[in-house]
This record gives sequence, structure tokens and C-alpha cells, in this order.
Amino acid sequence: MSLISLKNVSKFYYSKGVIASGFTRVNLELNDGEFVAITGESGSGKSTLLNVISGLDSYEEGEMYINGNETSHYTEKDFEDYRRKYIGNIFQSFNLVNSYTVYQNIELVLLLNGNKKKNIKKNVLELIKKVGLYKFRNQKVSKLSGGQKQRVAIARALAKETPIIIADEPTGNLDSKSASEVLKLLSEVAKDKLVIVVTHNYDQIEKYVTRKITMSDGRIIEDKNFKEINKNDDIKTSNYKNITFFNKIRLGIRNAFNIKVKFILLLAVYLFIILALSVEYASFKNDEYIVKKSGINAYLFDTSDKRIILTKKDKSSFNDEDYNKLSKLDNIDKLVKEDHAIEGDGLSFYDDTYLYMYGRIKNYNEFNKKLDYGRMPENDHEFIIECSDNSNIYDQNYDQYLDKEFYLDTNYILSQSKNKEKYKLVGIRFNGENSADDTIYVSDNLIKDSYKKGIYNMSDIFVNINNKTYKLYSLSVGSIIPLNKVKEGTIIVPQILNQYCKYENCNNKEVSFNVKNRYYEDNLSLKVSGVYYNKYSYRNLTGLDYYDEFITEIFINPNDYNRLFEKGYFQASVYVNDLDKFDETIISLNNLGYKTFAVKDSLYVEDSVAIVQILKVIVTVIIVVVLFVISYFVTKVIVKSRKIYFSTIRMLGSTKKVCKKLLTIELLVISNIACLIFAGILVLTNLGYIKTSVFVNILEYLDIYEYILLFFIINTMSYVISLKYAKEIFKDSAISTLKGDN
Repeated sequence: MSLISLKNVSKFYYSKGVIASGFTRVNLELNDGEFVAITGESGSGKSTLLNVISGLDSYEEGEMYINGNETSHYTEKDFEDYRRKYIGNIFQSFNLVNSYTVYQNIELVLLLNGNKKKNIKKNVLELIKKVGLYKFRNQKVSKLSGGQKQRVAIARALAKETPIIIADEPTGNLDSKSASEVLKLLSEVAKDKLVIVVTHNYDQIEKYVTRKITMSDGRIIEDKNFKEINKNDDIKTSNYKNITFFNKIRLGIRNAFNIKVKFILLLAVYLFIILALSVEYASFKNDEYIVKKSGINAYLFDTSDKRIILTKKDKSSFNDEDYNKLSKLDNIDKLVKEDHAIEGDGLSFYDDTYLYMYGRIKNYNEFNKKLDYGRMPENDHEFIIECSDNSNIYDQNYDQYLDKEFYLDTNYILSQSKNKEKYKLVGIRFNGENSADDTIYVSDNLIKDSYKKGIYNMSDIFVNINNKTYKLYSLSVGSIIPLNKVKEGTIIVPQILNQYCKYENCNNKEVSFNVKNRYYEDNLSLKVSGVYYNKYSYRNLTGLDYYDEFITEIFINPNDYNRLFEKGYFQASVYVNDLDKFDETIISLNNLGYKTFAVKDSLYVEDSVAIVQILKVIVTVIIVVVLFVISYFVTKVIVKSRKIYFSTIRMLGSTKKVCKKLLTIELLVISNIACLIFAGILVLTNLGYIKTSVFVNILEYLDIYEYILLFFIINTMSYVISLKYAKEIFKDSAISTLKGDN
């Protein structure tokens, strides 16, 4: 039984409707131990015959037997197995991996055949010594001479330990000396293998061959045996295994770095994709943040996204211990104690000429900006104002306001004398914003008074007169106003209250007040020390001249007023430094016993955020698709040279499946390196070594979930590109792909 047997085998080529013959009705038997030379003129069919014998090309007629087994039914996978078990190829153009060393080129075959790296070193070095290249073992083959490269190719073929060595014009690119050395080496190999050499220079090889086959016009016209060969029925084939997982990883990583220019170009492509996606996503997050930040809350004046409103879980008031804890907490930039006063109704000021101003209030100790006009306050009766473009001060001459004295327009603080207290505007700043409110910066004491007004306004006040309880507003009286002239423990009431007292006379009667609000409940009993009926009794009892303004008010001593409404601050606000740590800060505050309210989550922005989010998804998808198309074509150009590599390892016996995985690993290695470089840039940006605005914005607006998504997108794109490119380069046979590339 012959090792290779061809019975009336024909090979045809089909191109644009034209049928061409490679060779016709060839009959041939080949056995181990033979050194066969196939010769003939160019176009005679000798190389085509060699490709069919080696399983690199198919045939259309007849039958080829391998070790007695028919092959006409073989699939591509069957021929891959055949090449791995039987064939060692030596090519005219060497088909070595130029970026590999001598050692790595020979090692490659053994790694593809499932050998473990630690078990093959000795074998590889012995083969390198056998072909006389030991001192070049770590040299890249691109730097070797032609003869040296062909020796590497022979060593690679021998490494497979297959029974057949096929060489197509192995001396075609060599000088006479190198050719002689290569042929001598092949003749030594032929002692226990079948060596088939295609050559157009028979004279060069004549002294080594045991058999000569001459072809012409696709037919064998001569077949001469020069030596009788004993057939060996026990043919030893290559004992190969499937490539190991670690060998795939090893080769994929090696291929990623083996060509520096290719690696740098691909790395640049992936870094461009990462940067483009990051910038686009950060831009939309910024737009979303701006939209959210510009939202409104009808109940809040300060809608800063860094603000967290606090109350205590036990509903008690804040004390110095609380303020100390909050001030020392990580990520806290600012603490505002008088929070509820700031969120109150604000303050109005006017003068005798009807100049008027209104604004939300803040403590002037917090003002850290530059005034446009004037100076900072120096006492409780001086204040400054920060004006928007909509302010009435903005449209008028600021001189009408600056350094003028104003009355505080309020119904809960009255002068201790016959005249209302006056407050001087000493500084003005224009902030250039188109907001609805100005901000008035006042003293601590005025803020405390404003805070008491806020507690008063949020409280339900009940009055018990003559053993009957009424809500304050149902008595047709006005407000409770603190006045120094009223003795502690007493009140002065309007005539209208008499109807609720026994005998319609409230003088010297006891009246009880019950105050209830979200924070506390308290009671206080007071004795009526006077009832005013007209402006004369009003002036006599209160010392005031504003009867027409305060005709139904209840006047109380300030200390009694404070007993009811000055229980401390029940609400505070903190402002965070770093928004990225906002959620961590919320958790810390909750653990300390505070209820938290994130202002940024309470803003009403209609459908703007939803629109931005929808646009973000749509644009991101479009950009991903566009970047994929661009990167695919760029990658295709860059890795075009890989067609030679993958065609070569397919001819050496690797499967399409393995080639696809190696390409995928190669691209994934580079894409992940790009991700690591990008992550390193962001770390340096976070540490302050890189201050480029692009990376600062990315770091500010992207969180860990976006980075994970970006990592997934980049690696998915890399994987899909590898599959698409693999589909293109592996659709044809290995030899067709190689010829198409060349």
C-alpha cells in the first residue's frame, strides 16, 4: 500500500466562466523513503499537483488515497487534519514569520500542534543545531540570508514529525552554495520520509533524487525510478493535539507586539475610539447636569446641586456638638446653620421716598466676592445686596440706594422707640445673572429674627380663652408681635379679643398659647395687661404711633416670644466638595443620625433631561457605528500583512477556528492596553499631573458604570472587527488567500 496514491486525478480552475486545467488524469504512487523530484516547464502543472498532494488545494476528478484511504469526500476540516498529521511544507518564498526569531518560527508549529511550551525547548534547539543555525537561534529571521531562511523552513517542517515533506522550488531564491546545502539536508531527511521537491532546475537536484517525474501541459510524461525503495506499511504520522488555551493566549500576545509599527497604529486607533466615545459621553453628561442644575424648586431658594438639607432623626434642635461633627466630616465644604431662615420669605426694605428692595437673605460673613460699589458691613444695622440683571437697582442709578438708610418692612419686628429701626445699604454687587431674586447679606442677629419668623409662620397657634380653644387666625386678630414695653408674663391685646373673654372684658384674664409645628409643641400662659381700643390707648400701651398699621395685633414681651419660637435651629445645610462622593456623604450623614434631603434630586426640569438622555443614547449608537466602520477599514489596512501570517499557519496545519481566535486575542490585547493607558491618563489627571480640560471633563462627568460600559463597547468592537476580518481572510483556501495577497 502506497503512502500517497492518485488515480486519474484532475484539477480544474474556474474563472469568469472559463475553465482552465491545472493537470489532467494523473496516476501516481508515492512512498516513504523516496526523494522525488517533480520537474517541468512553467505552467506544466507541477506546483498545482504539489498543492493537491499537500491538501492545500482540492481536486475535481479521480481519487487520491492517503495511506489507502479515499479523500474525495474530505471536507476542509479533514484536509486540515491531513496536513497536520502528514505534511511538512517548505516553501520557495520561505513563508516564515519575519518578526519571529529562528527559535519562535520552529516553536510555532509545536505550539499549534498542542505541545506545552515547557516540553518543546529541547526539541526545538536540537532541530536548530541540525540545520546549523544554533548561533542564530534568537535572531529575527528577517535578518537572515536566503539559505539560512530555507534552513529554518526545513527545521520547521521537521518539527512536525510528519511522514511527508513537500518543498516547492526550495532553491529558487538561493545561490548555488546555499542551494547545495539545502538539497543535501533534504536528502538526509528523505531516508525515513517521503520528500517531494518541485523544481525547474533538475540538474541542481539530480544527484540527490531517487525518482524523477516530468510534467508537461498538465500531464505526467516521464516517471523514472533511480533506486528501489522498500515500502513501509507502518507509516508513523504526527501525533498532534489541539492547541492549548495558554498557547493561544501566548501566541495572541506575541502577535500583538511582534510588529511595532502595526502595534502603535492599532493602539492609536483604539485610543482614538476611546477618547471619542468618552468626550461625547462626558459632553452629554455635562448637558444633562446643566439641565438638571437649571431646574426649579418652588419651595427652595438655594438649589445648588452640592446642597444637602439636614434634620435630626430625633427631631431635636442642632447643637454645637452637631455642628462640630458636621464640620469635620469628609467632603463637607460648607455648613449653614441658619438654613431655615435663608429659605424663608426674605426681607424687604424701603425708605421715605418709596425706594424699595427685596431679596433672599444670607449671612454677610459668608460673602467672599468682590463688591462693585461700597464696602462690607460693620454692624447689625448695615447690609449689602447682590443684584441680578432683573433688579430694580440695576435699571436705576445705584447712588440712589448706596449709603441710604432703609426701614425693614416687616410685621414681626418693631422699634423699641417711637421710630422704626433703620438699616443702611453699604455695598452693592451685580452678578450678571438673569435670576428672579436678589440676595441681601445681613447680620447674625437679623437672620435669627428672620428664623423666628419662619418658625412662627410654619406653626399652628392655638389660643385658650375662657376655657375655650381657638386657632389664632379664627379670632380675627393679626400677628403676635414682640415688644420691649410689654412686661414679661403679660400681653396687650386688641379690643376685638374682648368678645371671647368672660363678660367681654379680657383685662387681667389669663390667655394660654399652644404652638405646634413639625419640630416641637409648647405651651405658655400669659396675663392680659391691657386692651387697646383706639390710637390713644394704643399709643399709651405700646408707645407706638402705628395704630393704622397694627390695629389687630397681639403684643408680647420678647422673652416670652422667644420661649415660644426660639428653640434653636432644627434644620441645617451642608455643601459637598466632590459631587462624585455625594452618595457616600449621604450615607455618612444618615449613619450619624440625620435625615437628608438632596436638593439636586428635587429640581423640576420638565422633559429636558429625558430629551438629553434620549439624544445621548441615539448619538452614542450613531457614533459607535461610525467609529466601528472607520476603525474596521483602518484596522483592515493595518493588519493586511496578517493575511500572510494566517495563511502560513493554516498551511502548517492550523485550523480556521484557531486562526480566528488568535486574531481575536491579538486585537483584544491591543484594545485592553489602550483601555489601561486611558485609565492611567485619568489617574494622573485625578492626581493633578495632567490638567488638560478634555481629561478633566471626562474625569468629572463619567463614573465607574460609564467606564465599565466604555470598556465593554471597546472590547465588543474589537471582537466584532476580528470576526468580520477573519470572515474575509478565511473564506478561501490558505493557498488562495496567500496568492491573492501576493
